[in-house]
Amino acid sequence: QVQLVESGGGLVQAGGSLRLSCAASGNIRSINSMGWYRQAPGKQRELVAVVPSGGSTNYADSVKGRFTVSRDNAKNTVYLQMNSLKPEDTAVYYCNVEGRTRRDTFFESWGQGTQVTVSS
Repeated sequence: QVQLVESGGGLVQAGGSLRLSCAASGNIRSINSMGWYRQAPGKQRELVAVVPSGGSTNYADSVKGRFTVSRDNAKNTVYLQMNSLKPEDTAVYYCNVEGRTRRDTFFESWGQGTQVTVSS
C-alpha cells in the first residue's frame, strides 16, 4: 500500500503564488511518474503537470509558463509551484504517483486532494 500526503493549498488573490507538496510512502520499490491533476466544480478532473522518471515534464496548456512541477527522488516527493494564479485555477488539486511495489507489481495512488482558491 502506498500513501500520499498533500499539503500547501489555500486561499490566495489573483496574481499570487502557492506551492503544493506531495510525499509518497509505504510499499514502494520505484516511482515512475509523479504529477498533479485538478478538478473544478462541475468539471472533469484534468492533468495539470506530470514529471516522469528520466523524461521531460508535461504541462497543460493553461498553466504553461506559470506553474512548475519538480520532484525530489530522495524524498519521494513532488512539488507544484504555482505563480501568477488566476481565478480559473480554483480547484481541488490531486497528487498522482505511479510506480512499482517491492513485489514488483504496478501501483497508482492518488492524494486526498487539497483545495486551491484564487479570488479575483
